[in-house]
Amino acid sequence: MKAENKFSMTVLSRSANESFARACISAFALQLDPNLEEINDIKTAVSEAVTNCIVHAYKEGIGKIYITAEIFESNIIRIKIRDKGCGIENIEKAMEPLYTTVGGERAGLGFAVMQSFTDKITVRSVVGKGTTVTLTKKISQRFGVNG
Repeated sequence: MKAENKFSMTVLSRSANESFARACISAFALQLDPNLEEINDIKTAVSEAVTNCIVHAYKEGIGKIYITAEIFESNIIRIKIRDKGCGIENIEKAMEPLYTTVGGERAGLGFAVMQSFTDKITVRSVVGKGTTVTLTKKISQRFGVNG
């Protein structure tokens, strides 16, 4: 499947960049003419994925978050959010609702939220090398591709 359109960006793992990444992805997704619920789903899933990079991947400092978004035929958007941080030791455990390694105000619902707001999520991680979260969502076709 070849992308019809694509963009990529790199941001530092600072809290201020979470809302920036969310806004950029949602602006890119607008070419698919999503409804309000779909755009909010995308924003929420991206926000959770980027926040995971900020909170978990680079615990000892600031690192880079690599974000790509691709649009495919049939109104599908695929978003990859990647870091080169500490990695996830046990992905299956990390994806369980309420599981967190940080504690405090963190609820451990990041992956559960991403799953509920997208059609598909894949997580690949290598301890000491980083994590890639891929979010895929099909946008309803109200007016056809690209309006």
